[in-house]
Formats: sequence, C-alpha cells, structure tokens
Amino acid sequence: MSGLEVFKHADSWASLATLTGLEVVLGIDNIVFLTLTTNKLPPKQQPAARSLGLALALFMRLGLLFGLTWVMSLTSDLFSLLGHAFSTRDLILLGGGLFLIAKSTHEMFERLEVEGGKDGKPVKHISFGFAVAQIVLLDIVFSLDSVITAVGMAQHLSIMATAVVIAVFVMLLFAGAIGRFVNRHPSMRILALSFLLLIGVLLVAEGMRQHINKGYVYFAMAFSLGVELINMKLRVRQQAPVSLHNPYEDRAP
Repeated sequence: MSGLEVFKHADSWASLATLTGLEVVLGIDNIVFLTLTTNKLPPKQQPAARSLGLALALFMRLGLLFGLTWVMSLTSDLFSLLGHAFSTRDLILLGGGLFLIAKSTHEMFERLEVEGGKDGKPVKHISFGFAVAQIVLLDIVFSLDSVITAVGMAQHLSIMATAVVIAVFVMLLFAGAIGRFVNRHPSMRILALSFLLLIGVLLVAEGMRQHINKGYVYFAMAFSLGVELINMKLRVRQQAPVSLHNPYEDRAP
C-alpha cells in the first residue's frame, strides 16, 4: 500500500489524529525547554531561535523516522553494570534527564538567589549559537522519545511523518505566545522550571528502564497549570508581582 493510499481508509485518519495529539503533548517538553533557553537571548533573536529550534526538531524527527532500522537498533543492550543492562537509548535518555535536572535546578537558583548587574555594567546575553546548541542536544532526546512512540502506535511511515509535521507546526504556532506568557508571570517561570525538573526525572527513570506512565506526569503538570491559572484569575493584584533575578535580562540602574 503506497503512502497516499493509506489515507483512503478511515482507520488511518483515526490513527493520524491520535498520534498527532500524542505528538503535540510530547512536544510540551520541547516548548518548555525552548522557552526557557531562548529567554536568555536578546528579544530580537528569540523568534529566530524558536523557529530554528523547532525546524531542527522537525528534521531530526523525520530523519529518525526514515532511519527506523537504526533507531530500533538503539534498544539493543551495549553492556551491563551492577546487573543492570544499558542500551544506547538508555544512555541518551539518562544523559538528557540528568542535563535537564541540573539545568532546571541551576536556573531556579539563578533566578531566586543571584542578582546580576550590581557592578554597574549590563550583563551579556548568551550567544545565539550556544542557545541553538543546547536546543539541538535536547532535540535529540525528545526526538528519540517521540519517534519510538510513533513507531509503537502507527504502522505506516506516511502517517508517522504527517503526524510529526503537524505537531511541530502546532508547536511553532504557539511557542511564541507561550514564551511571552511565561515571561510576563514570574510564577509561571518557576512552574515551567518545575515541569522541566519533572521531565528530567522521568527521562532518568526511563533510562534506568523503570516505566512510569506519562499520563500521570502530564496530568500532574496540567493540574498544576490549571490551579495557577485559577489563582491568577481570582487574585486581584494589590502590588507588583515578585521580580525574579535573571542575569541575562537584569540591568544595573
């Protein structure tokens, strides 16, 4: 059955809708990291970094899809340590998870404990290339997870590829708005960092082959977000919100 003929069947459209929805949900991880990383760039460079990061994510996912044989070989055991077997996929997930845990913890400390710009000089932003490099590294982790999920849910490459393209397009459509919303509300920044920490723990657990139902994790994230949105709606601000430190944005008076 050719790629286009697949879409003549109703069950193919149902599979596409289900897989696209799941890919969009999995893309939340990518958007959160993308938002927090691009915030360290000058405002004029942030849209370009977001677009480039998501474009790289798209090409990486499509490349992995068309290299399914290689992707599935990543699950083969490489070595055993203390009675626990590790594959290439496990090592990638472990590395990505530990990186996210370290990064989110450092970001929380930096925003709450460190005040920049005290010496009278404006603090420099990170370079565009360094921001993109971080995005690419995490794209590898998120893309691997996304593609393996797609392979497990769909049988046709055309359906998988279409779902990935639609999901990345949706992410591109809303990434800017999400970034601006997070920037306007300090509590949302801390919540986003907490989500990043939770995602890091989830990746480490998967790297150790300890299965955790992602539905529970995403429900917890959605519930926390819902509670915070209700708080923001019901509370009347009597004073300005807490100002988080950000050495990439703070300026000396």
